[in-house]
Amino acid sequence: MAHFHVVAGASEIPAHPVIRKIGPADLKEALSRGFDDFWAMPSHLVFLGLIYPILGACLAALTFTNNALPLLYPLATGFALVGPLAGVGLYEISRRRELGLPTSWGDAFEVLKSPSLPSIIALGVLLMMIFLAWLTSARMLYESLFGYAAPTSYPQFIDHVLASPEGMRLIVWGNLLGFAFAVVVLSISVISFPLLLDRDVGIAVAVYASVKAVVLNPLTMALWGLIVAAALFVGSIPLFVGLAIVMPVLGHATWHLYRRVVEPHSDDEAHPADRSFQSSVDHG
Repeated sequence: MAHFHVVAGASEIPAHPVIRKIGPADLKEALSRGFDDFWAMPSHLVFLGLIYPILGACLAALTFTNNALPLLYPLATGFALVGPLAGVGLYEISRRRELGLPTSWGDAFEVLKSPSLPSIIALGVLLMMIFLAWLTSARMLYESLFGYAAPTSYPQFIDHVLASPEGMRLIVWGNLLGFAFAVVVLSISVISFPLLLDRDVGIAVAVYASVKAVVLNPLTMALWGLIVAAALFVGSIPLFVGLAIVMPVLGHATWHLYRRVVEPHSDDEAHPADRSFQSSVDHG
């Protein structure tokens, strides 16, 4: 039954949310609200102080040897594939601010009390598997063009990639391959994590709703994907430091995008924490 709950949620009958059609104006509104949340609680301090030094250390360790040099670009760009999972705590902060609930840094960890936590973890594992599949595919593509011999230095590696026919093919096919992975991840996760945080619907309903949102709004979601990719690229240029601002803003904005895409649920489906808070207000 526990496994069934993870997949299908708490209801005996899957409760599929109503998906709206949205446009560029909705993306602008979501980003604007994301900036508002960011400035109200500058969560970049947490990302700057904890997450990205760890990320930088991991990337440095992974590319310390010449053998790992071909994975530097796939690792840097592939972070976007697990970004939706990294933003779960930010979604919770935005959710609480939207409802007028007391909000502090500790509330980001309220996700750990969510009835949907097993589903969130399972979906996160799925994204990690896709990330590893991307790294494996990128490595196989490199080896198919350059063989198994590792580059002897960074300059030699850069010269191979930028000044040879094989390097040009690597850039073209590598980016096309990465685009395919990005489309898959965008389709299954653009609203699924916020939906799971908001309602205990299970992975199947969350992923279905996310894919449906993309199918109903292909151009708008493609634009959202381009915005995310461009923001992550710009944030990554200065040794990932810019991501300390970009990631929180995108995380908060993703919650508000979810609110624009999915019809609100009824009061009897409200989040348990919301019901508890409202009850204390009513009896206060």
